[in-house]
Amino acid sequence: MEDGTGIIRVVAETVRRARKAAGLSQEELAFEAGLDRTYISQVERGKRNVTIVVLARIAKALETTPDKLLIPVRKGKT
Repeated sequence: MEDGTGIIRVVAETVRRARKAAGLSQEELAFEAGLDRTYISQVERGKRNVTIVVLARIAKALETTPDKLLIPVRKGKT
């Protein structure tokens, strides 16, 4: 899904990184957020444009805040 701003890709990357850092599977994150695992998969692949409410539920499940999921991941120089 292309949004013209890149924010969907940012959310996809930050959710995936935060989930992995928390040691959660997509299924575990989905359960904690009250969502379906396929929904989380679509979010992480940039196929879903999440609402603010869903972003807040995902953030809470990841023990973070929604604004942190909107900050682009900095690519390290190699």
